[in-house]
Amino acid sequence: MATKPATASGPYRVPKRQNGWRALALAVGVHAVLFFFLWGGIRWQNTEPAAVEAEVWDMTIQSAAPPPEPAPEPEPQPEPTPTPPPVEAPPPPEKIAPPQPDPEIALAKKKKEKEEKERKLAEEKRLQKLEEEKEKKKLAEEKKKQEELRLAEEKKEADKKKKLDEEKAKKLAEKKEADKLAKNREAEMRRITGAVGNGSTGSTGTAAKSTGSRVDGGYLAALRAKVQSNVAYGGAKQDIEAVFRVSQMPTGEIISVRKIKSSGNPSYDAAVENAINKSSPLPKKKDGTVERDLDLVFNMKDLP
Repeated sequence: MATKPATASGPYRVPKRQNGWRALALAVGVHAVLFFFLWGGIRWQNTEPAAVEAEVWDMTIQSAAPPPEPAPEPEPQPEPTPTPPPVEAPPPPEKIAPPQPDPEIALAKKKKEKEEKERKLAEEKRLQKLEEEKEKKKLAEEKKKQEELRLAEEKKEADKKKKLDEEKAKKLAEKKEADKLAKNREAEMRRITGAVGNGSTGSTGTAAKSTGSRVDGGYLAALRAKVQSNVAYGGAKQDIEAVFRVSQMPTGEIISVRKIKSSGNPSYDAAVENAINKSSPLPKKKDGTVERDLDLVFNMKDLP
């Protein structure tokens, strides 16, 4: 049956297919091959395959093309990992107005703070007062100690001065007593010598004689022995001698002592002179008489 071509006066008509089963089998085979290659390409390359479209033309029918077979649906691609949406910054917290304090609580707190401040101030004043009292006490003790030291020093100086004054007064009194005794002895000697000059009996006259060669050696030795026993000298012994002239009364009491020759050692000379004065009255001769004036020699080596 001949197909009538489409004209302006009538609609297009699809011509009737011939050998439809054959064409369908060919189309199915082609699609199977394409599907195999597409599946293998996806497994090897994991790339998105390009869509392939094929049209099968029936060579017997040229006047009208058959409608294309529906293309096979592509394999579903793996969905990409969704990008997480950007995290938005949390909105700033709303400013909450602080609760208004209770007026009574505020007053109580203020009162408590004031009391605490006053307590601390009072404690500071108390500690400061204690420190001041401690410092005053320390200063008072130091002042007292200084005063005690000053008084002790003054007492020491006073005792020293008193001792010196006492020694000075004692020496002065001794000198006065010695002067008085010397005057009395001189008066007594004048009286005795006057009586002898007038020819009084009972007197040997030896009291007015000077020291000479007639003086008994035993008498002189007795005089020196008594004087040396009273010598108070602690220095080292030397070969030195001092000579003193001694005047005495007939009773042996010493009238005066005068140094004729120094030993060169003032301490030794003074010790001998003091010993002579201490030895009054001096020993007498065997006959009971004395030499009025005697020159006595005292050697330091002879001291006991």
